[in-house]
Amino acid sequence: MSPRLLPVDLEAQLVPGTFAHALHHLVDALDLSAFDAHYRNDDNGASAHAPAMLLKAVLLAYSQGIVSSRGIERACRENVLFIAITGDAKPHFTTVADFISRLRDAIASVFAQVLTVLGKEGLIGREMFAIDGVKLPSNASKHRSGTRADFLAQAEKLERVAQQMLDCHQHNDTAARDESTDKVTARIERMTREAAQIHAWLKAHPLDRKGSQDKPRKSNRTDNESAKLATDKGVIQGYCGVAVVDAAHQIIVEASAHGTGSEQELLLPVIDACANQRNASTLITADAGYHSEANLAALAERGVEALIADNQMRRRDERFADQAKHTSKPDALYDKSGKSTSAGLFGVDDFTVAEDQSHAICPAGKRLYRSGAHCAVGDYTAVKFRAPISACRDCSLRAQCLRKPDTTKVRQFALLTRTASDTQTHTQAMRARIDSALGREQYGRRFATVEPVFGNIRHNKRLNRFTLRGRHKVDGQWKLFALVHNIEKWAKLRKAA
Repeated sequence: MSPRLLPVDLEAQLVPGTFAHALHHLVDALDLSAFDAHYRNDDNGASAHAPAMLLKAVLLAYSQGIVSSRGIERACRENVLFIAITGDAKPHFTTVADFISRLRDAIASVFAQVLTVLGKEGLIGREMFAIDGVKLPSNASKHRSGTRADFLAQAEKLERVAQQMLDCHQHNDTAARDESTDKVTARIERMTREAAQIHAWLKAHPLDRKGSQDKPRKSNRTDNESAKLATDKGVIQGYCGVAVVDAAHQIIVEASAHGTGSEQELLLPVIDACANQRNASTLITADAGYHSEANLAALAERGVEALIADNQMRRRDERFADQAKHTSKPDALYDKSGKSTSAGLFGVDDFTVAEDQSHAICPAGKRLYRSGAHCAVGDYTAVKFRAPISACRDCSLRAQCLRKPDTTKVRQFALLTRTASDTQTHTQAMRARIDSALGREQYGRRFATVEPVFGNIRHNKRLNRFTLRGRHKVDGQWKLFALVHNIEKWAKLRKAA
């Protein structure tokens, strides 16, 4: 019976074979006790909404591209399908937002239970897992990123400008007040307030974030766990959502969000996270972003079967011999200057490398920092060095150091530390394996396995940005979208059967 006395059979709205019907019955069969610890209604407060109802509402909303908590509240009040699946509960948007943002561990428990159900029904083949990530902006401003030194300089500049404006304002205090005077006063207050906020943030965060090589990583004052990520459409402030997808039916067996743009440092943690889902013969595939000699060595030590591409793989493949003609060419009208030559440029021998190889000194006497160790350069192992922008920006020797001094920002070089020998590196072994006929056939399945998953989540489910702050919360939201994808796959496969 309809609780609103509408001439609608709400139970009939959950049509067998649809996502809503599958979601309704699947969630009712799960153990949701992990959500109970969040509630203390026996001691105080009003009766809480059932976690099962909230989970159904959120997952159904995400399946239809409704991401905001206000949009979910509106759907629960106006959409007959949502009224049916929630029992006309009408949760407030703050309740929905709290449920999504605070219950990441409980959501992870549900994700694992759904994988168990899918595994028992034979939907996880465990023959091949494809790993990839998608970079999405989050609820953070990239203009508030920097190191502690950057933030301190910003605060000092704001205080200095505010003081100058205040002195000028007091000097003209005898003049009659007008609208411009009020605007100046408001601007002084705004700059003073922002400077105080920066100082408070610096006090709460006494250390810079550290990267994988202990180098300072830029912090962010709106979400310090997010990161600046380079994409094909520019730089964004956000997170990298990583998914491990099974090749049999494109089921996501592991989903996690990370505040870093370095895919190399994510490979091993992601493989460890999906250890319960794979077996000894499961093949792991990943693109060149996850390739490094250290990663390949670690995989070999653990006995993990893997195909990790390198950035020269397509150039070695005769099937892509004509790919150069399809690449974009520079505008012929943009630059008419002649090509620069590299004759007379400083070579590796002109740089002085420290004994511990932690840094190097350039001919101008400035320091270059180590940017990579045990790097594969052809058939050699090398240590890489890179100069900071401040060292090269105004250097008088740029023309003698850089091939393109007008466009190249900094100098970098690689110091070979091991010559080619009969000892095969892990990079060479992987290269030989992936270039074989079997390797190409196996790796060729990676793209068709993982990329459609991201297309479904980003385009069909309209996840174009994370709406939360903090890695813990964003990770929970990413797992919810992975749940939607898996349940949708389960519903379609059951209908087809």
